[in-house]
Amino acid sequence: MTASGTTISADQAGSLNIGGDITVNRLGYGAMRITGKGIWGPPEDRAGALAVLRRAIELGVNFIDTADSYGPFISEEIIAEALYPYPKGLVIATKGGWLRCGPAQWLHNASPQHLVEAVHGSLRRLRLDRIDLYQLHVPDPAVSFEASLEALVRMREQGKIRHIGLSNVTQEHVERASKIVPIVSVQNRYSFSDREWDYLLNYCESKHIAFLPWSPLAQNRKANEVVEKIAAAREVSPIVVSLAWLLWRSPIMLPIPGTSSAKHLEENIQAAAFRLTAGDISLLGAVLPVPYSLR
Repeated sequence: MTASGTTISADQAGSLNIGGDITVNRLGYGAMRITGKGIWGPPEDRAGALAVLRRAIELGVNFIDTADSYGPFISEEIIAEALYPYPKGLVIATKGGWLRCGPAQWLHNASPQHLVEAVHGSLRRLRLDRIDLYQLHVPDPAVSFEASLEALVRMREQGKIRHIGLSNVTQEHVERASKIVPIVSVQNRYSFSDREWDYLLNYCESKHIAFLPWSPLAQNRKANEVVEKIAAAREVSPIVVSLAWLLWRSPIMLPIPGTSSAKHLEENIQAAAFRLTAGDISLLGAVLPVPYSLR
């Protein structure tokens, strides 16, 4: 329930099965923004970050996405501080393969040795015996993609990882990885106005691979204008419309909007129950149509 007395819950978005043995509500939470500026260091308001995570659970969120590079390490530590012992059914997905050397600075390292160390570090910080979903954060151009995957497979065989996912990849990466191990999720940039990965989303849908879009807000002026028009008419925020479009776009879509504000979190979760009308879809499609072949 929000401050205004309206009941909202992430379970109103429906559910999604991941990997055959995990079922989550189809609106999650991305924990990148609970760190400091530039995704570096601790948050200015640590108590506020803890409160946002706890509020997400109260609002029915049972899928949280993070990475060891957020902080680095800070996001995972705060998640454990806020939520451990974890409620039944909560899935925490994390990622490895990117290093940090300063605010807004990222470095590749998906070497097998590093990934093994990264998995163990995430297990320790999250206080877990097994990570339900571990994602390769980005392929490393200096390391064999197959070698990176094989390192994660070894961690899976040892019981340290339940399922493996990919992030910032192409369809070719997914196909190559799937020859080594079942891939249960893909996390790429995607929004109403940013459809670069439409073809990959459609591929994932055909294989029932969960698709986790990051940067889910409309990014161009025309798109923003129509989103804002619908939001004003329906008396919701533009992010609600943008997230609702993602939920409409595909049944394997699992948006993970992030925020450090409890108020914005509640606005995001409103999207779980918000349904675009045929008129809304027509207006959105007039600006940026979804190709017929992709629906």
